[in-house]
Amino acid sequence: MFYTFIRAVVRGLVWLINGNAHYENKKALPKGAYILVGPHRTWFDPIYYALAASPRKFSFMAKEELFKNPIIRFILKHSNAFPVNRAHPGPSAIKTPVKTLKKGELSLIMFPSGTRHSAQLKGGALVIAKMSGVPLVPTVYQGPLTFKRLFTRKPVTVRFGQPIYIDRRQKLDKPAMAALDDQMQRAFSQLDQEIDPHFKYVPNPDNKK
Repeated sequence: MFYTFIRAVVRGLVWLINGNAHYENKKALPKGAYILVGPHRTWFDPIYYALAASPRKFSFMAKEELFKNPIIRFILKHSNAFPVNRAHPGPSAIKTPVKTLKKGELSLIMFPSGTRHSAQLKGGALVIAKMSGVPLVPTVYQGPLTFKRLFTRKPVTVRFGQPIYIDRRQKLDKPAMAALDDQMQRAFSQLDQEIDPHFKYVPNPDNKK
């Protein structure tokens, strides 16, 4: 109930601020639970991912420092977030989302690169997908990279790709993970080109973590 309320409020605020969002290829989204994966280009792209894939509800990882504030902790917990120590993730960073995904009520938003400016994918999303038995859905965001530029009402586009399924019997050794990482990277590039053949991502220096 809280998640639905917050999503409605955020949708209204986003519309007032920008009002020029386009969500493409939603037909590619699976009916059951899945993991949305994409390049992390701005702090608010997960908000657009969640809005674009509505009515599906999502869980997501948040750095554990945010949970120290009681008000923020309340909002995060009721928005299906769970804390993760980014320096030392620990087993719960895998077990918690796997358990959630297996229930089938929530999907998960993850950024395999870990940061907005890293091209090297990490294996967490692959392991979670395999253990939970849900597909990965490649997703990209194109649009303003700062909150200030959202007010220019330049178009925002989120596009979904075809799901990537990982056989639960497949061994995720280094060659297998490298091949899957490459498949995701190629999917991101293809989605970017489908939105805009001339697109080239240029990180905003003021947008770094």
